[in-house]
Amino acid sequence: MSGNEAVLTVGVVGLGLIGGSMAKAYKRQGHAVYGYDASETVTKFAILSGALDGALTREDYARCDLLFIATYPEAAVQFLRENGPYFSRDGIVMDLCGTKEMVCRAGFEAAREHGFTFVGGHPMAGTHNSGFKYAREDMFRGAPMVIVPPVRDDIALLARVKRLLAPAGFGSLSVTTGEAHDRTIAFTSQLAHIVSSAYIKSPTALEHRGFSAGSYRDMTRVAWLNPDMWTQLFLENRENLLRELDAILGHLGEYRAAIAQNDASTLRRLLEEGRQRKEAVDGKGTNTPDPN
Repeated sequence: MSGNEAVLTVGVVGLGLIGGSMAKAYKRQGHAVYGYDASETVTKFAILSGALDGALTREDYARCDLLFIATYPEAAVQFLRENGPYFSRDGIVMDLCGTKEMVCRAGFEAAREHGFTFVGGHPMAGTHNSGFKYAREDMFRGAPMVIVPPVRDDIALLARVKRLLAPAGFGSLSVTTGEAHDRTIAFTSQLAHIVSSAYIKSPTALEHRGFSAGSYRDMTRVAWLNPDMWTQLFLENRENLLRELDAILGHLGEYRAAIAQNDASTLRRLLEEGRQRKEAVDGKGTNTPDPN
């Protein structure tokens, strides 16, 4: 930290992979970090490891320049509703949940009632592991961060949020609404986790050793997930996720029918359509396709 930068007081509620990584990132940059986890053992370990300056209590909320809520969505909503009167009127309260519509609705309501500033946030980073022991100070370095502010064109607030998030090292900030976030994340993240979980259940998975390469690793990486967290995220976003599931099941049915009917022309057309869509979405690649 340069001599011109003010030392922030940061609170982190929930010291799992995301909350723990936030704590470590801000502490590494020289800021004062206090944290709380439902497991007292985790909180004590985080203090002993040097990730925290101390335990976060309700009395500390009012002095936090930035208070992160890194819990499951339902717990975040409960925390916002119960603790609104205690938050700083000058700081920012930000959740880090994987769905945004429900949490942001509760956050904005509590903020209006109690006079604090709430901003939704979703760091687009993580690993298949969970828990504080896997938290890293560089977890968010270069990663995208999605922001859901109460008003999308409040330039002063967005500049303030950007400044407060700088110690985490995000590569970009995107501004959206809770509804748009959840609609998009159903495709980019949640559907991928369900497909991976279903894919690995093939009986052939028990026989794959020696026959798998990059394709297998890419498809199965996120099957190693936290079932409690993802169950809540999936059900919280069920309408958007069901729409994506219906779409992929329809497309899989087309591929199955073409293969079952030995219809080479239809199968090739379907594959070409997928290739063209990938090119249109992500840009034309220069690497040789992976034959695996």
